[in-house]
Amino acid sequence: MEELVKEIEELKRERGAVILAHNYQPNAVQDIADFVGDSLALSRMAATTPARVIVLAGVRFMAESASILAPEKTILLPDPFAGCPLADTVDAEGLRRARERYPDAAVVCYVNSPAEVKAESDICCTSSNALKVVQSLPHRRVLFVPDRNLAHYVSRFTDKEIIPWEGSCLTHCRVTPEEVEEAKAAHPEAKVLVHPECRPEVVEAADFVGSTGGILRFARESLDREFLIGTEMGIIHRLEAENPGKKFYLLSPGLICPNMKLTSLAKIAQCLREMKPVVKVPEPVRSRAYGALERMLKAV
Repeated sequence: MEELVKEIEELKRERGAVILAHNYQPNAVQDIADFVGDSLALSRMAATTPARVIVLAGVRFMAESASILAPEKTILLPDPFAGCPLADTVDAEGLRRARERYPDAAVVCYVNSPAEVKAESDICCTSSNALKVVQSLPHRRVLFVPDRNLAHYVSRFTDKEIIPWEGSCLTHCRVTPEEVEEAKAAHPEAKVLVHPECRPEVVEAADFVGSTGGILRFARESLDREFLIGTEMGIIHRLEAENPGKKFYLLSPGLICPNMKLTSLAKIAQCLREMKPVVKVPEPVRSRAYGALERMLKAV
């Protein structure tokens, strides 16, 4: 592993590259990354980094977002098969048909979606800013795609009509209310921190609901010492690193995203050697999707 790390560092210097990694990535990938964050933070970093080459250690929609925001840069996705089942629940044609059914509704598109869907949307959002984005719109009705659980969570805090798309994250939906009760019984002093992609019944049982960035912040600032975590297991690595002395337990053993685990140090080294696979969103999809992402970044 030491040789791979050394090679990656040398290749980064040669290529003028940075590695941006999501909080769900394998531990070794997080450790070698120049920046680790949630979807919103990765989007902002991709748009502002001076690096000519971005290695996006995540899944395809994240690499597409980087390409949309920084078309002049080379975006590398170490594993071309790292997709997102949630993003696959919506496509551009289906969204256009839905817009015809709800002509007075604004379309808010979760970043966990294909570039073509972003191009058909009014504005994007992430789990950390979804409510702010919805509230920023003048519309009374909002068609929210593609995650129904995040849509349901947002609907709790707004008087606007939220029309949910029927998509969901397979990983987060694995957590059941029964598992929450069992985990709380095993760790009665622990606070329950969950992602809003979890089922509504799980969200209702939580002490805090937020994005991965929000969960990290809550754990840092909390005086509590034990936490039950209801999001992908990759975040435990950073939680433990940032909070020595605090204990973190997964709410469910099913909280693992196979797609997020496809990235490895070997694949990062290979993509920097070969400068592929490249993710590049073509025009005019890119410019139309850029408008939705840019409006999100301005709104928050």
